[in-house]
Amino acid sequence: MFFALLFVIWAWAVSVSSAEGFAMVAECMQGWVGKLIAIGTVSAFTYHLLGGLRHMVMDMGHWEELQSGNNSAKAIIALWVVLTVVVGVVLW
Repeated sequence: MFFALLFVIWAWAVSVSSAEGFAMVAECMQGWVGKLIAIGTVSAFTYHLLGGLRHMVMDMGHWEELQSGNNSAKAIIALWVVLTVVVGVVLW
């Protein structure tokens, strides 16, 4: 997410500088680099969100045993992969 922030700051700075800059950023976002950055950013955010929800459930006293904790971690990773593929298909 940190590296995507560098792209976001650059894109914002260029897009507000002029109409040509905005067109360049819009064209970049339509290319494979922009789509790859968007998919990676959404993927990182999705994993972070799912992990946070998992830990919130653990803070409430569930999935604290070793086996259930391992199972919930595997389920979160599987769900993250599925959601990343879905986002990739939608954005591409």
